[in-house]
Amino acid sequence: MSATPQNKLTLSHAQYASSPFHNAPIHMGLGSWMCDDQPDHLNDWLEKWLADLEKEPEPLLHQSVIEDFRNLIETDPEVYMGFHRIFDGVPAKDPLGRRQVKDYKTMLRLFNGFLSKAPEFDNRFLVFLPFTAVLQWPLAMANGLTILINRQVNDQFHRLFEVWSQFLASTESRYVLTESETGWLGPVAMKQMPNFVETFVCDPKQPYWGFQSWDHFFARPLRDGARPVSSPGDSSIITSACESKVLRIAYNVREREQFWIKGQPYSLAHMLNNHPEARSFIGGTVYQAFLSPFYYHRWSSPVDGVVERVEVVQGTYFAGVPSDQLPDENAQALQGQQSFLSQVATRALIFIKANDPKIGLMCFIGIGMVEVSSCEITVSKGQAVKKGDGIGTFHFGGSTHCLVFGPNTKMNFLVNVNTLVPVHQAIAQVQ
Repeated sequence: MSATPQNKLTLSHAQYASSPFHNAPIHMGLGSWMCDDQPDHLNDWLEKWLADLEKEPEPLLHQSVIEDFRNLIETDPEVYMGFHRIFDGVPAKDPLGRRQVKDYKTMLRLFNGFLSKAPEFDNRFLVFLPFTAVLQWPLAMANGLTILINRQVNDQFHRLFEVWSQFLASTESRYVLTESETGWLGPVAMKQMPNFVETFVCDPKQPYWGFQSWDHFFARPLRDGARPVSSPGDSSIITSACESKVLRIAYNVREREQFWIKGQPYSLAHMLNNHPEARSFIGGTVYQAFLSPFYYHRWSSPVDGVVERVEVVQGTYFAGVPSDQLPDENAQALQGQQSFLSQVATRALIFIKANDPKIGLMCFIGIGMVEVSSCEITVSKGQAVKKGDGIGTFHFGGSTHCLVFGPNTKMNFLVNVNTLVPVHQAIAQVQ
C-alpha cells in the first residue's frame, strides 16, 4: 500500500496579544485528515455551511443532545464565560475575508447539521473532522484549552458523538458510498486506496459494495492473506498492531512527566490511567505510530500471549497544547499533539503478557483523537492471542496508537520514523 500524500493545512495563528506570531500563518499539520495542499478550501467549506445556516428562518436545534449542550453553556457560569472567551478571540473573517464561527450558538447549529451527515469525499479537499474544523481557532488558544478540558463539556461532547456514531453506523450514512467522481467507491477515491478490492472484504457487484453503513466501510476487514503475519513461528519478532506511519520511538520512559511541555515526554502513569502495573514499565520503551483516514483501522496483537487486562479510558476530545512557536511545516496528521494526546485523550488499554519471557508484559494503547475517538476492544481478560489476531478497532476515523514495553525488553527496531508500516509487518526483534 503506497503512502498517503503528505498534505498540510495553513491557518492563521490564534490572535491573542501575547503571541509573538500574531497574525502569522501557521502550517498546522493534519495530514489527510482535514485538507490537502490547497488550504483555502477548508474555509470555503465552512463559508458554505455558514451561508446555509442563514437560509433557516429560525435557529432550529433538532437534536435534543444539542439542546442539552446549549443548556449547559447557558446555565453554568464557568462554561458560559469560557465559550464567550474563546470566540471573542476569533477574528470575524479569515485573511481572505471569509467568515468564521464567532459564537457558541452558531457552533451548536453547525454541530446540529453535522449529526446527520457522513464525511464526503472531495478530490479538492477532505474535511474528515467537521467538528474540529469549527474549533480550529479555539484549539490553538490557551483559554480554549481551559474550557475544552472541562469535564462537563467533555461529557456533552461524548453524548454528541454517541448520536453521530449511531448515524454513521446506520444505512442512511451510505449515501456517500457511491462510484461517482465524488464517491468513496469512485475512481478518484480509489487512487488513495490502491488494490482496495483485492485487500478488503467487499463485493463491487452489490449495492454499496456490500457495506451496510459508513462505519462498516471505514472499519472494513481484510481479506484472508491480504496482510500476512511476519514470522508467525518466531516469538522474538514483534509485529505492527496497526496500518500506520511511525511517529516516535522513546526510550527510558519515566513514570510521571510534564507531558504538556516542549517535546511532550511520555508520562506512563497518565498514559496507563494510573494502573498499578504502570510502575513495571518505568525505564521502558514507547513506540507510537499514526493512522490515516485511508488506512486499515483495526488493531492486531503484536505478540503471542494472554490478555491480562482491558480498559477504555474516557478522556478529553479537543484538548491540545497551545504553542507560541510555529510547528515544523513538515509535521503531519496532528503530529504535534499526538504524544500529548496519549495521556489525556479517550483511549483503549490492552495489557498482554507475552509468551516470550524476554518481552513479558506489554501494553497496546489505541488513542482516539477529537471526534474520531470511538475505541472498541474485542478481546477479554484471560484470552490467548497470537500475532495478527484481532484485538479491537477504531470507529468513524483513524487515530494513533502506542506499544509500551518494560525496561527488560531489549529489542532492535526494524522500522524508522516516518515509515508507513503495514499491519502485521515486523517492527522489532527482541535481542
